[in-house]
Amino acid sequence: MTVTVNGRELQVEESVTIIALLESLGYPDRGIAVALNRAVLPRSQWDRAVPAGARVEVLTAVQGG
Repeated sequence: MTVTVNGRELQVEESVTIIALLESLGYPDRGIAVALNRAVLPRSQWDRAVPAGARVEVLTAVQGG
């Protein structure tokens, strides 16, 4: 199935979870936030399957000053 992650279309398995998707894309397990179809998704829900056609946005924390 196709999902969009940060504006990039990807082919993924139908049962892929948010956490598995993040791991496969090399995102760290800390310092990130996820929005699924424009709604912020709490970390406690990252084990849910990504629906077909979903738009996933991953934001990373950046330090600086």
